[in-house]
Amino acid sequence: MPLDAACERKLLALLAAIQFAHIVDFMIMMPLGPILMREFGIDAHEFGLLVSSYTFTAAIAGLPVAMIADRVERKRLLLTMFGLFALATLACGLAPGFATLLAARAAAGAFGGALGSLVHTMVGDLIPFARRGQASGVIMSGFSLSTVAGVPLSLFLANALGWRAPFFFIAALALCLLALGLRWLPELRGHLPDAVATDTERAHPFAAMQAVLREANSRRAFLFMALLMLGGFTVVPYITIYATANVGIRQEDVPWLYLSGGFATLFTARWIGRLADRYGKLKVFRGVALAALVPLYVLTHLPPVPLAAMILCATVFFVLVPGRMVPAMALMTAAVEPRWRGTFLALNSAVMNLACGLAAWLGGLLMTSEAGRLVGYGRAGFLAMGATLATVWLAGRIRLHPAAMPEAGGRHAVPPAPSFTGRDT
Repeated sequence: MPLDAACERKLLALLAAIQFAHIVDFMIMMPLGPILMREFGIDAHEFGLLVSSYTFTAAIAGLPVAMIADRVERKRLLLTMFGLFALATLACGLAPGFATLLAARAAAGAFGGALGSLVHTMVGDLIPFARRGQASGVIMSGFSLSTVAGVPLSLFLANALGWRAPFFFIAALALCLLALGLRWLPELRGHLPDAVATDTERAHPFAAMQAVLREANSRRAFLFMALLMLGGFTVVPYITIYATANVGIRQEDVPWLYLSGGFATLFTARWIGRLADRYGKLKVFRGVALAALVPLYVLTHLPPVPLAAMILCATVFFVLVPGRMVPAMALMTAAVEPRWRGTFLALNSAVMNLACGLAAWLGGLLMTSEAGRLVGYGRAGFLAMGATLATVWLAGRIRLHPAAMPEAGGRHAVPPAPSFTGRDT
């Protein structure tokens, strides 16, 4: 049953808030880099391990989630994972040392990593394709809110109360959102096996994964998202370290980078989503991705500059580099039959998280610390730019399934693949 406008806005706001909570939990590690390196006596490579542990376990956990994503009621699965994520984040704040923090981050990744795919699955189930770009922009505003409010607030808490305080804040917020989710989110059962009586193969727990992985179109989509992550996360985790060590920004001024970037993307994420709905998801993705090459180069080669110049560079970076995800995720929600959407997006989440972890790890390998400065950040920038150029080409190879966008036509659609029978190899 279609949602009325008010109910749609309320549900999107709640899903964006859930997205906000787990994105803040992931992102807060990056600006906390200098504090944690000093607290635990670790180097940039070990800090990269803290970041990548979250994404590696998220990738591993994505596989069992993919097995059950289309066999369990959507709301129950989302809120169960969100509750376990809240407990793991609380454990991060209670961790007594580096090893225990690493283990807690791994647990948070295992439960939090699937949340993004589950949120977008619900968007795909609830929102028509013609408005899905704008809906994706609202969900991606969770990233904007995390940078404009969550990360700066967490940094202020860390500077005032210690590095544990942000994790306690995120866990408390997650528990509040969990209560709202229990009350507001609708149950979604149309994808369950008993809703398609003739589909007997879905009784097998691996059937959905096999059906998705058989399709060459799905594999192209997964490669596309992996390259998109490589085109960002070789650079993103080390922005704060580079800004303080090379550009000369004080640790106390770091929140302003995230505050300004996040404030801008509060508006631009939804604007990019509206453009995607109006002019086509593929065309807008390519435009934003090509524009993102500029801040990827500038930010990774920035010499010592005044704070205002660094804020400007960071703002453009946060608008364009994460902005690519708005039309990209709108495309991904329609790249597979609706009945396999949960499985597809869960596998996609696993691919994205694995790619994020590999990207952060590769970025750390490309860099060294010399005389208090970070050397090699430019090499990470060139790698991100090359991956981004590859996504511009590969995006045109992804075909959208007609059943996933029955109301779309004309400029909204990419021509469908000639076959979705498993012979598209």
